[in-house]
Amino acid sequence: MLNERKMKRGKTLKSAMKLGLMSAVILLGYFGFLHMKIQESIHQQIPENADYLIILGARVKGSIPSLSLQYRIDKAAEYLTANKHTVAIVSGGKGPGEDISEAKAMQQGLIAQGIEEARIMMEDNSTTTRENIVFSKELIPDTAASGLIVSNDFHIYRAVEIARKEGLNMKGMPAKTPKVSLLKSYTREYFAITKYYLTEWIGK
Repeated sequence: MLNERKMKRGKTLKSAMKLGLMSAVILLGYFGFLHMKIQESIHQQIPENADYLIILGARVKGSIPSLSLQYRIDKAAEYLTANKHTVAIVSGGKGPGEDISEAKAMQQGLIAQGIEEARIMMEDNSTTTRENIVFSKELIPDTAASGLIVSNDFHIYRAVEIARKEGLNMKGMPAKTPKVSLLKSYTREYFAITKYYLTEWIGK
């Protein structure tokens, strides 16, 4: 009787280990797929002379852009300097711990790098990536045909997908992600993409 119980427990343990291993393999494979999609989205040729950029907001510490946001500002300023007819839409509201809106911080950052204020439109009500896109869409000039989304590299895939869902055919222009937050940013983004997939699937 005792031996039978031990055998059952052994079989149960083996089954649980197999299930756990399979789950881990599936999860790693899924995250690998997401990482591939992210990498594909950031290794595309960036067209010159886009009509507009939408620069997505990120955390502001008081009135100072976080490093992630500063990288976005720098990338956008570089493009705007080289492409004089491109206008910028800076998108991001004011969150907890922020003395100014993310849009205002981006506007100030671009002006500091020589971009004329007249080329910068502000959307300062959004609090999510989807709101960034939806609210910024209202500011896109009627004559504009080509646009780019500026964000950190880990964020480009989902941002472009949301823009496509909103009827905007845009490409992503990736800024680098701070090394100190690479693991955290990518891990969080895997779950954010999963949430987006589920939301889209449930909505169909």
